[in-house]
Amino acid sequence: MTQATEAVLPPYTRAVRRALQDVRDAVVAADLLFLEAWEMNRTRDLGVTLRAAQIRRANPGLVAEIDAELKSR
Repeated sequence: MTQATEAVLPPYTRAVRRALQDVRDAVVAADLLFLEAWEMNRTRDLGVTLRAAQIRRANPGLVAEIDAELKSR
């Protein structure tokens, strides 16, 4: 028998997991997951960058937490 490994699914950071605990709106949850993904792998696509910038401005504390957590890895 082979041992199955557990897949790691988003959210990847503790900061986003905590933020999602109080979210009841699917659009807000999607935005937070998008922000986390963008912080992990930034792209040069203008539309994606503009969306990330809007979400970052609305959540500066969360951005700082995500950045700190990713830098500590």
